[in-house]
Amino acid sequence: MDSSLWWYLVLVLVVGLERVAELVVSLRNAAWSFERGGVESGKGHYPFMVVLHTGFLAGCLVEAIVADRPFVPALGWSMFAVVLLAQGLRWWCIGVLGHQWNTRVIVVPGLKLVAAGPYQWIRHPNYVAVVAEGIALPLVHTAWVTAAVFLLLNIPLLAIRIRTEEAALDSALAK
Repeated sequence: MDSSLWWYLVLVLVVGLERVAELVVSLRNAAWSFERGGVESGKGHYPFMVVLHTGFLAGCLVEAIVADRPFVPALGWSMFAVVLLAQGLRWWCIGVLGHQWNTRVIVVPGLKLVAAGPYQWIRHPNYVAVVAEGIALPLVHTAWVTAAVFLLLNIPLLAIRIRTEEAALDSALAK
């Protein structure tokens, strides 16, 4: 295994650890929300989201190793930059939403809609980060099949997720 593949393995593992950190924050925020009367929506799609995102990380590694994908510096370094920017955007979203951020759709009735940070320009900036990372992380090591499959499977899932969030927010804001 060449050194670029080892570094890619480290990158994917670091992104995986970042996902674990997200889940820790999510669990803490879910408890906070439920203590304040938070209502969860979209429980049905959440397991599919977990499987897709876990499979995505595995797919990045499997394709890079099994298909012997090369590291192409111009593509790899530019996609690495996109991965870093996506992580920055994701954590900016988490920071701005504070206790209201979650990997699940949990809305606390009576709280105002956040319109600060990236939310002042776009309604769902976290999903911009998800899509950017979904394309960029595999392409760091030219795992184009993983990027394409994730993108194709994630589009309908994001459509469901965004409709679920919008309905939950509309319902909570109407009260």
